[in-house]
Amino acid sequence: MTSSGEESRAAAVGRVSGPIGRDVVLAVGLAGICVGGVAVFLKTAGAAAPGIPVVPVAIVLVLAAGLALARWSISPVRRRSLARTVLAPAPAPDVPAVADALSVLTLPPAPAEPEVPDVGTRALDHGAVDADGFEHTVAALCARDGCTPVEVVGGAGDLGADVIATTPDGLRVVIQCKHYAEDNRVGSQDLQRFGGTCFAVHEADVAVVVTTSSFTAPALDYAASCGIVCLDGTDLAAWTESAAPPPWEPGDRERAAGVPSA
Repeated sequence: MTSSGEESRAAAVGRVSGPIGRDVVLAVGLAGICVGGVAVFLKTAGAAAPGIPVVPVAIVLVLAAGLALARWSISPVRRRSLARTVLAPAPAPDVPAVADALSVLTLPPAPAEPEVPDVGTRALDHGAVDADGFEHTVAALCARDGCTPVEVVGGAGDLGADVIATTPDGLRVVIQCKHYAEDNRVGSQDLQRFGGTCFAVHEADVAVVVTTSSFTAPALDYAASCGIVCLDGTDLAAWTESAAPPPWEPGDRERAAGVPSA
């Protein structure tokens, strides 16, 4: 970058000095021609007509030559001043003005974090609701523990999914809710139907079956083989009272897979 800049300045200086040298040569040549012409004129006029006033004519010629030389001497000065004006460096940009211009450009505000809804205790009363209401109380638990969005999707054709939630870590949780009486346990057939859809159809990262009652031993064996988390009435009460972590936490997933937690 430095060498190219020096070459550009040298080329510019060469372009300026070139015409000045030519002006000097032309001025000297013109002066020589004028002097020679005056000498020839004096010699010829004196020989041809002795009565002609030679001296006044010579003075006129000398004045004309001086005027021409003056014009030639002034012209290079004007060109040099013009060249200096063209080659003068451009003024540096006003840094404060640039900063003020950049300050106008503002970045868009960062998206606000989703607010976790304030879930009241009545929304978590699992015993005071029916089967449909139980799905909403479980959804309220997911929302309380930071899931967003939370959807209640249970109904005809739900293919086993009653609640679908996304955890703060981005996990997709698919929950089947079983609002059963204490003596009505969730059997292995219920788990098998849910196991056939929770991962393949609903693309769950964590599959959960939660009930107000309990599970049969074959149902728990099947759930462990498939990696489905099972929450009975006791586990549900602990989750509701925040005495146990949500079912998508690693401890519950390890328990579902039959791996002892640390």
